[in-house]
Amino acid sequence: QVQLVESGGGLVQAGGSLRLSCAASGTIFSMNAMGWYRQAPGKQCELAASITRGGSTNYADSVKGRFTISRDNAKNTVYLQMTSLKPEDTAVYYCNAVVVTFLTHPNEYDYWGQGTQVTVSS
Repeated sequence: QVQLVESGGGLVQAGGSLRLSCAASGTIFSMNAMGWYRQAPGKQCELAASITRGGSTNYADSVKGRFTISRDNAKNTVYLQMTSLKPEDTAVYYCNAVVVTFLTHPNEYDYWGQGTQVTVSS
């Protein structure tokens, strides 16, 4: 099937930067939309940013101008560059990908990473 492995989380001071990466592996026919979701303690999971295969992006209002999502289709990898981080950005960040595998073609399915913790101290 498909595995999504995230990296790049950690502890950073307010105003700092982090870059998250998510690499997909498995029997992948095509990677369609990819995105980063986040869940803060006691809050619902929310979309932080998403990107289509063609590169069109979408951001939550709370991260616009501070976060940049990008992808490398050749490497089946999506990135989230986070700058000017705020304590309210503290959350577990999950990678999501909509994938068509060789077994499921032409149907696509959602896959999720295990999550990476981002903690921003004030």
